[in-house]
Amino acid sequence: MSARGPFLALSVAQTLSLSGTRLSTIAIPWLMLTTTRDPVLTGFVAMLELLPYVVAKALGGPLIDRVGPKRVAIVCDFASVFVVGLIPLLHTLGLLSLPVLLPIVFLMGVLRGPSDAAKQAMVPDIAELADVPLERVTGVVGAIERLASSVGAAGAGALIGLIGSAEALWVNAATFALSALVVWWGIPRLQAAPKEQTLPATSYRQELLEGWNFLRSDAVLVSIIIMVATTNLLDQAYAAILLPVWTQDGGHGPELLGMLLAVFMAASIAGAAIAAMIGARLPRLPVYVIAFLLTGFPRFIIFAVDVPMAAIFATLIIGGFASGFLNPIISAVMFERIPRPLVGRVMSLNMALCWVLLPFGGLVGGAMITLAGLPMTLVVMGLVYLVVTLFPLARKSFREIEKRPVSNPV
Repeated sequence: MSARGPFLALSVAQTLSLSGTRLSTIAIPWLMLTTTRDPVLTGFVAMLELLPYVVAKALGGPLIDRVGPKRVAIVCDFASVFVVGLIPLLHTLGLLSLPVLLPIVFLMGVLRGPSDAAKQAMVPDIAELADVPLERVTGVVGAIERLASSVGAAGAGALIGLIGSAEALWVNAATFALSALVVWWGIPRLQAAPKEQTLPATSYRQELLEGWNFLRSDAVLVSIIIMVATTNLLDQAYAAILLPVWTQDGGHGPELLGMLLAVFMAASIAGAAIAAMIGARLPRLPVYVIAFLLTGFPRFIIFAVDVPMAAIFATLIIGGFASGFLNPIISAVMFERIPRPLVGRVMSLNMALCWVLLPFGGLVGGAMITLAGLPMTLVVMGLVYLVVTLFPLARKSFREIEKRPVSNPV
């Protein structure tokens, strides 16, 4: 196998699993909206998937360090095949009710958390195997994530319109199966924490605390977590509730919803691709702040006012392009600052904390729409996004993201 083989395999696996996940994030809320027409209940179902996702991701770090990220990714993806497949199967049999759907959605989140964390933990080792700069790998991975989300969103809208929201999840189950097979055959066994670098006879709790103590002592990582956690809540409300309700209220179908999400993600592919090529030469802090300014506030406000569809798509294209520069910067800073033996547990905790408010995004968005209406909710959330975007200018610790160590700490 060539040195670039594992990198290609990880890229393909990420494309498959993320495109399938994007499909489910559109299909399940649309299923709830069309059957209940209740934005609060739709937000609750979204929360029920994401809350166990965050908890499982946080607690799974030591497991990834112990048994290796490859095993965790394969087992979780294979299990997801059967869990996701239950929804269309039960729907076909006429047995899918809300009390049945809720535990299935919960289990989907439990499995997705460790799987995503495991794939992320592979990045430093795969960058080393391929002998390429870390920022280039995180940039390419970011472009792949957006490509998968773009294809998944566009395909989801068309597929849901063609065969129905529940039946479309058969495709989601198939993508998890293919992802597991690609990781199995294409990636060598990777161990984030080699035995000679770890202390003997440590308990799972001790390993988890070791990751937590490192994370909370790093001001840069804590600052990034605070900002990303807040914007993730707003982004989840936007994608899971605000945009579907706007689409449905306007008399449009899931095809337009999928296209709106796909256009944003497609534009971000170009941004992530450029970040992969020149990101190592760009000043991180100005790019980080400007990208957040372009990708956040305008995307909410444009749906609160009456403008031509062309203006909406233009705003999404600009915001999407800017967003492509964010994850490569964030990921590179994280991997540079985390010691290699702690990558699994610290990255899992870091990612979980970044997502800690995300499960409540749909619930908050649904409640605000019920209380204040969709236009006011869009304006308020857009203004909050703008305030959070300016956070790096007031926090001194953000200046340290400009520091690029010669090598990853060991």
